[in-house]
Amino acid sequence: MEGLFLARLQFAATSIYHFFFVPLTLGLGILVAIMETRYVQTNDEKYKKMTLFWGKLFLINFAMGVVTGIVQEFHFGMNWAGYSAFVGDIFGAPLAIEALLAFFLESTFLGIWIFGWNRLSKKIHLASIWIVAFASNLSAFWILAANSFMQNPVGYEMAEDGSRALMNDFPALLTNPHVLFQFPHVVTAGMVTAAFFVMGISAYHLVKKSNPEFFKKSFKYGAVAGIIAGVLVTVIGHLQGQYLTQAQPMKMAAAEAHWETADPAPIVLIGGIDEQNRRNTWELAVPGGLSFMNYYSFITGQVQGINNIQADMEAQYGPGNYIPPVALTFWSFRIMFGLAIVMALLGLLAIIFYAKGILEKQVWYLKIMLPALFLPFIASTFGWIMAEVGRQPWVVYGLQRIQDGVSDIPMSFVVISFVGFVIIYTALAIVDVYLLTKAAGKAPSESGAEPQEA
Repeated sequence: MEGLFLARLQFAATSIYHFFFVPLTLGLGILVAIMETRYVQTNDEKYKKMTLFWGKLFLINFAMGVVTGIVQEFHFGMNWAGYSAFVGDIFGAPLAIEALLAFFLESTFLGIWIFGWNRLSKKIHLASIWIVAFASNLSAFWILAANSFMQNPVGYEMAEDGSRALMNDFPALLTNPHVLFQFPHVVTAGMVTAAFFVMGISAYHLVKKSNPEFFKKSFKYGAVAGIIAGVLVTVIGHLQGQYLTQAQPMKMAAAEAHWETADPAPIVLIGGIDEQNRRNTWELAVPGGLSFMNYYSFITGQVQGINNIQADMEAQYGPGNYIPPVALTFWSFRIMFGLAIVMALLGLLAIIFYAKGILEKQVWYLKIMLPALFLPFIASTFGWIMAEVGRQPWVVYGLQRIQDGVSDIPMSFVVISFVGFVIIYTALAIVDVYLLTKAAGKAPSESGAEPQEA
């Protein structure tokens, strides 16, 4: 059990660290492409400078994402050989396509974009960054298709001896209902991340009064993208929650600390969770709120509780504990949702201040926006914690339990690799923060506007 815990901790730590870079890559690539589109349309040099400035930050983030993402592949063979043997015939396909198609596509055209300034026509150069933005999000789709199979297995059949799952319907894997909700949720969350990244760095320069016109324009692009993506990520997230209530009722019941089946069901805003006795010691709840979230009615709509779902799963899968860590799932969901509300308010203030032409005068607000650029990163992290922890005890929902997926290796091996990853990732974090801070702290006039230098 100690080896299992360390294997899970190692995968969680490296995955969370890697995903710090993913949403920014997804969203910032699109924003940089939009900025260069405006440059090609207007031939205005300020848009070219915006493309170069934010494009440099995109490149740093992209490189770090690649380095940390490669490590994820090794985990499946190192610590999760049981999982790889059981589901590798299915899980390997989208991962291979992601590497051979999406990743090669984005990396190739990113190289063309970097070295193609003043060598390609404006339209061809513009096309290269749009291909990079498209391929980055396509890459995310293949990864999420693989993850969605773990959440909702489809398009498979079991081998005759029951030792592994075999793919028998590849289109079903791509049209998995889980990925159809998860993918747009991740993409729009990436846009929110990029928007707050741009607004936060722009706010820093506006406070310093360094190149205010440039950063005011950048702030506007970030604010508009943030508002649009913020609305979309909220709507998609709500629809995804309704889907998961049917597909993974235990996860959603745990996310709401909803122990007993009720009709109508209250929604617990905050509360004290007693997992040992399977109850809440205290709670602040909205009567009928959970029924409304699922059925748009406060007076009717049955929602299953954790205890009832546990009994159903025991009847289906045999004796065992099918309840995930409720407190962690519950509070992860609330941290994610709470930060989403804070970001919505900050985004609304951004639009108001910019429309009234008083953005630069709101120094208090600009000072808040620099640390606020970390909010979407934190929200995404806790969203993934809820998604993965809430699936426990399954590594593949309904097919393989977490303890059956871990490698049968000495615990000392896991300890050594874990320490090694911590050291390497700490060094990478220092390098990343240094490079991003150095590049973001320079106004365009200071960093040089020539493409070759950028």
